[in-house]
Amino acid sequence: MQKIVPVILSGGSGTRLWPVSRESFPKQLWPLVSANSMIQETALRAAGTGFTAPIVVCNQEHRFLIAEQLRAAGIEGARIVLEPVGRNSAPAIAAAALLQAETDADAVLWMMAADAAIADISALHAALDRAAEAARAGYIVTFGMQPTAPEIGYGYIEAGATLPGILGVRRLVRFIEKPDATEAARLVGTGTHLWNSGMFVFTARTLIVEMEAHAPDVLNAVRQAVARRQQDLDFLRLDPESFAAGPNISLDYAVAERTSRAAVVPADIGWSDVGSWNALWELAAKDTAGNAAIGDVVLEGAENCYVRSDGILTAVVGLRDAVVVVTEDAVLAMHRDQAQDVKKVVDRLKASKRQQAVAHNRVDRPWGFYESLLSGDRFQVKRIVVAPGQKLSLQKHFHRAEHWVVVHGAAMVTRDLETFLVRENESVYLPKGSIHRLENSGQTPLTLIEVQSGSYLGEDDIVRIEDIYGRA
Repeated sequence: MQKIVPVILSGGSGTRLWPVSRESFPKQLWPLVSANSMIQETALRAAGTGFTAPIVVCNQEHRFLIAEQLRAAGIEGARIVLEPVGRNSAPAIAAAALLQAETDADAVLWMMAADAAIADISALHAALDRAAEAARAGYIVTFGMQPTAPEIGYGYIEAGATLPGILGVRRLVRFIEKPDATEAARLVGTGTHLWNSGMFVFTARTLIVEMEAHAPDVLNAVRQAVARRQQDLDFLRLDPESFAAGPNISLDYAVAERTSRAAVVPADIGWSDVGSWNALWELAAKDTAGNAAIGDVVLEGAENCYVRSDGILTAVVGLRDAVVVVTEDAVLAMHRDQAQDVKKVVDRLKASKRQQAVAHNRVDRPWGFYESLLSGDRFQVKRIVVAPGQKLSLQKHFHRAEHWVVVHGAAMVTRDLETFLVRENESVYLPKGSIHRLENSGQTPLTLIEVQSGSYLGEDDIVRIEDIYGRA
């Protein structure tokens, strides 16, 4: 039997799980429901016999993080496709289908988000087998989750009659937008309405034909972006101008709601889109009082709370049905019923240009990471860690000077026309405007303290002259 091609879409930012999930390091890259990150769990569900290596379509800013996480999970040979801009699921999956069609247009593609949780993998694979059979017969198949409650945070699907000759697959009558509480209760009571999981199965050929019929503007833009693609290290970079010319639209709206080939597989697989802190509370292991505690947490008289600390000791006393999340630079406290309103907080932080809205104190880079330790008027102190064998770009700054103090390892430093070694407990001064580079040629991580001083200390005051990672 022909192998199924997993297609993992990893373009979301997960703002409803702020302050853990942020644009620079979104929820799919975090281990929220197991020891693996969510994208690792997603890839592992589609690994082994019966599957090819995955196609991953992702934000270009996350490419090195995703590549490293897949490698750490033992996923080899993934094709990582970089979106120049976010354009929702229809353009992303169109790119995957067009790429796959270059070698095998009749391959079955399994499209899924990188950030969902699924408890019953055996039931998932059984549902996938039914969906793949229908896909080979020319259908575009989605998975409808058996509702366990009148959930208002999900869209719904109305299932119709069983497809002739394909057991367990039904015609898809219509999609329904997220309902209010009254309508959700009615839909659940009918027995014919399912939660919309957002997963789809189809052949590359079928999707392309249906896009030509129902979303030609999407297909034409993506076809140009694929034709003009460039290889960037281990990544496939879609043409920015062509891709950006296409509409921002989901696969549901672009094709699934319009096609006559839509079908649905009803499934009960313990699915959650992990779209809120309340959803994580529902998934988590709890104590006898219904509390889920993660990290350095002390609870006293609390009931039905979700408390997570990624750093300092966090104590919760006497709260009921609360969410408390503590990171290095932000604290969220709310009632669980208000879980969908976290996005409003993020929107307010963005409007006031607060860095905490989009980035963590620790910022990962392909060469390692840095984190801010202290900042004030005209100065900032950072810790920089460079992985063995890696080096930063050759660069300069117009507005700041830097002092580097090596605290572990040895740094090979380029400063204008000279290159020299800086060892532990030694330092180097980099004047404003000097062309410089930092490299770790050793076998252990290099750690240094960087003191910046100047009139402007933003990360956009970097002019890259040369970069092994292909960054502008």
